Amino acid sequence: MLRSIAKRATLLKPRSHEPLIPPLLSPQSKLYSSKNAKASQGKSKKGDAKSKSKSKTASSSSGVASSAGDEFEHAGADDFDDARARRLAEDENDPSLDVGPNGRPLFTSTPSLSLLSRKDCCSYMKFSEKGLKDVLPEGLPTGMEVEFKESMRPALLVRQSFLDLRDNFRRIVDPPMWPSHAKAPKTRKQVVLDGPVNCGKTIALAMLVHWARDEGWLVLYAPRGREWTHGGFFYKNPETGFWDTPLQAENVLKDFLKYNESRLQSLPCQIFDPIQLGEGAGVGWMKGVESMALPEGATLYDLIQMGIKYTHAAVGVVVRLRKELSLVKDVPVLIAIDQYNNWFTFSEYEEPVTVRSRRPIHARELAMVNAFRSMMHDDMMVGAFSHSTAVGKLRLDLPNVPVDARVNMPRYSPDEAETVCHYYLRQRLVRREAFSEESWKKVYYLANGNGAEMRWLLPLMR
Repeated sequence: MLRSIAKRATLLKPRSHEPLIPPLLSPQSKLYSSKNAKASQGKSKKGDAKSKSKSKTASSSSGVASSAGDEFEHAGADDFDDARARRLAEDENDPSLDVGPNGRPLFTSTPSLSLLSRKDCCSYMKFSEKGLKDVLPEGLPTGMEVEFKESMRPALLVRQSFLDLRDNFRRIVDPPMWPSHAKAPKTRKQVVLDGPVNCGKTIALAMLVHWARDEGWLVLYAPRGREWTHGGFFYKNPETGFWDTPLQAENVLKDFLKYNESRLQSLPCQIFDPIQLGEGAGVGWMKGVESMALPEGATLYDLIQMGIKYTHAAVGVVVRLRKELSLVKDVPVLIAIDQYNNWFTFSEYEEPVTVRSRRPIHARELAMVNAFRSMMHDDMMVGAFSHSTAVGKLRLDLPNVPVDARVNMPRYSPDEAETVCHYYLRQRLVRREAFSEESWKKVYYLANGNGAEMRWLLPLMR
């Protein structure tokens, strides 16, 4: 089922891919983190005439295609979506539609991520969108939001790759009793999620954070690791030799408080050395003060509030927080970083060398990245590569990352793809009369298991 006349016209020209991460705006500062883009030049009249003729051709072709459409396809995109939403609401009263491949249930009845097992694989789990935002207040992954919008339902596919990742960390915190003759599976405290574009790394990481928080863990979740190296105010701290980014530090601290505030109030600080102050964002250095002491009996909540209240202390507090998290023993601690690959290449920042030259600043030279990037420790940490923010091909042996930390996540298998296609059929993204085993397999092999491309191609099924 085609979603609108406009979408049919896209068959006549290459599909354009928009970046998942919007460009960041940089505030006025001592040093600027982003360059001014050149003004775009207007196209010639001849080019306009050609584009108009192309659009006429496309519209006439799509008009021919729409003659075979159903009653909704003659309406605009908004009217079509409204009509589809009404149909889906009516479908909720018909449980016979919730059938997947080979008559299996399309949706799992398991109530939580913790209880999911192998039998739930290749089925969808329903979520409350509000509940997801409560557990992940730092922000839902872009891919997850697009999936919910396109399918008109907050549900995600249960994949074996996620269960393996979850069980790896579950065994670390709560090791099961293995028979003496059985060999326990190897566990990894540090994991780097890698794999091809749109294989589900970001969503798997978000679901791992969701599960860990449901279990009562303390999780520092950075869903946009690229922002640690792009945008905002930056300067070199003469005391540390690293580059400080106080605006990013403040955002990290605020995000960490959103879900963990009550837990942090009960965790005492274990390091009481004074916090080194730096230059505040847009306010310069604090006169006559070089450090700030923590009061006796301070908690991690008090430490974070200091960094939020005083911009001069923000970076120092983030660096100290990393050390404090390593010392927490009362509760399991997980550090989860998305777009982790951006921490192994150059940042957006540049250091003036001469009047006419600048030196690009590597991510490892940033104080915050330097504090969190290393995996050569005993803490639980997961970093997910995001190829939508590609930084070039990185070597396999990343610095300060264990050799066996990298885990390659697969794209959809044929069984998973079959379930996905039946789910989109259930959500009226596909015409029932056009849907067949042969047609969904064509889409699967054409997209090479890429979930986003399959979602785009399926409505074009004939």
